[in-house]
Amino acid sequence: MVNHRLSLSDFLLALPDADKAKNQINLISFNIQVGIQTAAYHHYLTRSWQHLWPHKQRTPTLDRIADILRHFDIAALQEADGGSWRSNFINQVEHLADKAKFPHWFQQTNRNIRPIAKHSNGLLSRLEPHQVEYHKLPGLLPGRGAMVMKIGRTDPLVIIVLHLALGAKTQAAQLGYIQTLVEGARHVVIMGDLNNHADHLLSNTPLAKLNFHSVDPLLHTFPSWQPQRGLDHILVSDSIQINKVAVLDTPISDHLPIAMQIQLPSKIIL
Repeated sequence: MVNHRLSLSDFLLALPDADKAKNQINLISFNIQVGIQTAAYHHYLTRSWQHLWPHKQRTPTLDRIADILRHFDIAALQEADGGSWRSNFINQVEHLADKAKFPHWFQQTNRNIRPIAKHSNGLLSRLEPHQVEYHKLPGLLPGRGAMVMKIGRTDPLVIIVLHLALGAKTQAAQLGYIQTLVEGARHVVIMGDLNNHADHLLSNTPLAKLNFHSVDPLLHTFPSWQPQRGLDHILVSDSIQINKVAVLDTPISDHLPIAMQIQLPSKIIL
């Protein structure tokens, strides 16, 4: 049986050598659960107070996450805190960018519960973007957004960071919005906690209208202590070659991160 869950070191060792390394990009998507370590279902109850209250272990946990992120070129983060009471007013996206030595970082706060919490997504990049856009996604309740980063001016690489709603109907509406954003783009990467399995997303939502790679259904990321569901994804358009993809066996949050190395067409200039 193929091992779909690897340690970080094994994933890095398994990356192929390509002739044109400048067009290789290492990607990671990680729902970090605001730095809360969850290793069992009962922790959702016993550690729930950490969603509202500071905890001394939160920063060391973020530093462990940064040690993982530093091996990648682009990182998508979900459930980060933008700097509030519960995080000791530390912007977790900025903290991770600093610790992992990313020169470019972007944060989108989608739900601001002052002063307790600032629910945010994050995007870290070693590649300088040409443009970054922030979009609010449709839904009955506010609090979901998308960040769109374009790298390169001509025929750009488009990176989209998402954390979708839970309901399938709302997910479809949110992905319909995304579909309109990327119409005409040829090289697209969608990264994030998409709260559904890849086969459903690629067959039964507006993503079916786009030319994305199918994804291995055994890439399970949730829950981190006994993964049974594939909720976290990196989806790429068919113009992009996937060199390696795996779930990283690094149980820090309640989700495991998903990592991928892609090979861009040689004609793309980043």
